[in-house]
This record gives sequence, C-alpha cells and structure tokens, in this order.
Amino acid sequence: MKQVEDEEILAKFSIEKTRNEAFNLLITKYQEKIYWHVRRLVIDHDDADDLVQEVFIKVWKNLAKFRSDSKLYTWIYRIATNESITFLNKKKQQNNTPLDEVSEELSESLVAASYFNGDKIQMKLQQALLTLPEKQRLIFNMKYYDDLKYEEISDILGTSVGALKASFHIAVKKIEVFMLNDDISF
Repeated sequence: MKQVEDEEILAKFSIEKTRNEAFNLLITKYQEKIYWHVRRLVIDHDDADDLVQEVFIKVWKNLAKFRSDSKLYTWIYRIATNESITFLNKKKQQNNTPLDEVSEELSESLVAASYFNGDKIQMKLQQALLTLPEKQRLIFNMKYYDDLKYEEISDILGTSVGALKASFHIAVKKIEVFMLNDDISF
C-alpha cells in the first residue's frame, strides 16, 4: 500500500467529511513507530499500548491546531515523548522511589516480559539504557533506534544540537562501559 503524504492527511483532516479517514491514515502511518518509541522508554508492553492510545487521543484533539511549524511526525513524536516522560514521573512519584529504582524495576520487567524477543545482547543493551539518566536514554533512543537527525531531536526536545551531540556521546560511552563490564554469556 502506498504511503500517504502528511500534506494529504492534513488536507483530508481539515474537511469534516474526510476527517475520520484522515485520522485512520495517520494512525496507519505512524502508530508502529510511535509504539516502539514509547515502548523503549517505558519498557512494559501494556503501558506502551495505553500511552500510544493517549498520544493519538491528544493528536485527534489538537490536529486541527497543528501549524506545520515542524513536520507532522516530529509533532506527534514530541507528544509521545512528553506523555512517556509524564508517565515515568508519575510512576516514580506514585511509588515514591528514586528514578534509579524505577529503572531497576523496568529492567526486571524487561527480563520478565513475554513480549521481548531480542537476543541476549539486545537485552543487555536495553538494560544498559535503563542505567542512563532519562534525557540521555531519550536522546540515545531517538538517534540510535529512530535514526532521527540532531535537528529533529532538537525540535522535539527544545535542546541545542551541540548539547544533544554531547549527551549522545556520553550515553554511548556509558553503554560501552556497561556492556564491557557486565558479564554477557553467549
């Protein structure tokens, strides 16, 4: 099936009669990418599913106000990122636990997840990511997994490109140290 351009989706969304069709096209185009972005941040499949629904509800409610200052995907991605961070912060506050304990809980959830089908190295990479501060993990995921350009990440996070490059470099070094120091049995 041919991928529909964002401009066509936005044009259809602006017409009452084709609004639902446009939104279905948008979900078809972006749901899987958004799911995996959210999943890498919150780890748990069920939490990710719930958050993706929340993201697309927000998109539905606010799409008419979208000003095209950025790409549509960047705008949706920003919403998904903010929803994920809000979720993780709420989880941290509800449990009244420090973020590193939340990361440990997520790591245990990752190991137990029946939805995780990666090999041992992929599992170790995910565990290494959970040791990173939230912003470094976010930047690493966006750059490594989603292959976003620094300029796109800058638009999403509102951070300078230089700071993003530095954070990514530091994250990579921390991951390397984790992977080399952690015993990986093949």
